[in-house]
Amino acid sequence: MDEIIKKILTVNLGVKRGERLLIFIDLITEDEAPDTAERLRREDLKKIAGRFFEAAKELYTTIYLEFPSVGGHGVEPPERVWEAAFGSAVVSELKEKDIFERLLAKKADDEELKACESIVREHSGDAVDCVVALSNFSTSHTRFRELLTKGAAARYASMPLFEQEMLTGAMSADWDEVRRRTVELASRLNQGDGVYISCPNGTSISFSIKGRRVESDTGILTKAGAFGNLPAGEAFVAPVEGTAEGVLVLDWAPTRKLKTPVTVKVQGGRAVEVMGDEEFAGELKNKIKKNPLVGNIAELGLGTNDKATRADNILESEKILGTVHIALGDNSTFGGNVRVPFHQDFVFFKPTLEIEKDGKRTKLLKDGALVEP
Repeated sequence: MDEIIKKILTVNLGVKRGERLLIFIDLITEDEAPDTAERLRREDLKKIAGRFFEAAKELYTTIYLEFPSVGGHGVEPPERVWEAAFGSAVVSELKEKDIFERLLAKKADDEELKACESIVREHSGDAVDCVVALSNFSTSHTRFRELLTKGAAARYASMPLFEQEMLTGAMSADWDEVRRRTVELASRLNQGDGVYISCPNGTSISFSIKGRRVESDTGILTKAGAFGNLPAGEAFVAPVEGTAEGVLVLDWAPTRKLKTPVTVKVQGGRAVEVMGDEEFAGELKNKIKKNPLVGNIAELGLGTNDKATRADNILESEKILGTVHIALGDNSTFGGNVRVPFHQDFVFFKPTLEIEKDGKRTKLLKDGALVEP
């Protein structure tokens, strides 16, 4: 296990001696009520973070940080994580300009975000060089992550929900092949303006990606400012807001198979109705009711990792070759315009996906199999 972790640090992240590395983990809080299996999984995640720290501290200047869970994917981490990553001078200046609290609440406007990036660049020498984000709740779609990678040019491995068996499973992929496949698929998806998806479970949805750039998550995070998941393997894009129409049939929650499917009706780019007897349906419905932006159709992703197999963990399942995933919520950190402290992916199996350009449709996936150009 330790040798695999060292390979992740040296091969996937390319950490070098003399660089500063931040490893962090979030802890279960009193107001959370995970079942026994979930509690054990999160306790194991903390142990994995400890193993990363033990492997890293021998080689690099390493900061290890634990903090109380923020309770959801896409929620900004607390102040002391910002200080550890950027340095206290950045946080102090953001507070002086009355921006910091708005950043945490995802309410900062474009002008304020430009000011934030300028401050981070000015103090980039204080920032860490690399991040291994092992918090249970994802920091991928946060201003914290975006400012670190775009403002301070840090390399960032986002690993929410990570489990030990991924080290010998999805992380055993041939990363050169994953990169080739992902970049090629992203290039093909970039050639379309419209996307049409259907699945055997009744999912049927369409939307525009015109003017949106398709990104590649390849698992190789060695360039300055690189960001991605580990395990990796997806081509992803933010659909144009307001364009999604259709129905999503959810068979899987992020970490378990649903007892009965949950149906999500999509109109005008948002989830407008959630139907189903599952407890998860009520949870999702309440979140959307509280903040309608939670229902925004935020992301389309196509899995490209042939070593990814697990359906019960969204970090891995969204990377399974031949799947698609669609996320609700925030898309502001990868080309979209919706800012909300929520981002949740849902995976769909055996999809048929077509792109449309100038009235002509082209299949990229048919029943979960890649269609050669």
